[in-house]
Order: sequence, then structure tokens, then C-alpha cells
Amino acid sequence: MNAEQRSFEFFDEAQIRSDFLETFPFDGPDQYIRTETQEFSAVCPFSGLPDIARVIIEYYPRGGKCVELRSLKYYFISFRMVGIFQEKATKRIHADLKKSLETDRLQVTTIYNTRGGFDTTCVEGSL
Repeated sequence: MNAEQRSFEFFDEAQIRSDFLETFPFDGPDQYIRTETQEFSAVCPFSGLPDIARVIIEYYPRGGKCVELRSLKYYFISFRMVGIFQEKATKRIHADLKKSLETDRLQVTTIYNTRGGFDTTCVEGSL
């Protein structure tokens, strides 16, 4: 990538490791689960600069599964050097978790650090 006469290297979405996501059985389909981190990062494919976000995952384990947090951390780390727009990252996280958890009651919210004077929050899914 060449942004403002500076060269930054980053990977494409093929480097995102959804296979890192692990689940464990949980018999509580009506229990609300929320997990969040402020340690998500990816690369803006336009500027080559890092995008840092707080990620909030909310779901009901209707598929009889919960996400294992260590595996979620490794999955998020796989985004670190990937060039992906903020909106697409949110959509990708939602799709990967929906597939792993087998639930339709899932919402992913990303709250990105201010960039160029703009705050961006993306929401995918619903509870």
C-alpha cells in the first residue's frame, strides 16, 4: 500500500483465522451473554494506518454454545495486520461468530477510536 508517499505492508482478509474460534457446550439458551475488549486492531486499507476499536459481543446461546475467550483473543489478533474497512470488520466478526455459535440472537458492536475528527460505531446483528 502506498499512502501519502509512504509504504505500508498489510495482509488481505484471507489471513483472518476464523478457525481459531472455539466454543464449549452451554445449556442456557435464554441467558444473555456480553463480552468485550478494547484490544481490537486492524489496518485501514485506504491509509495503511491502524484502526483500534472496542468490540462488544452480545448473544443468547441458542445454539447451545458459548465462545471460548482465549480462542476469541487469538481470532482478534489475526486481524492485526489485515487491511479491512471498519464496517467490513464488524460484519466479518458477526458472520464468523454466528457460524461458530449457531445462534441468530447475536449482536456485534465496534466502537473505533477517533480518526480525523470522526468517531465511528458499527453494529451488526440483533438480539
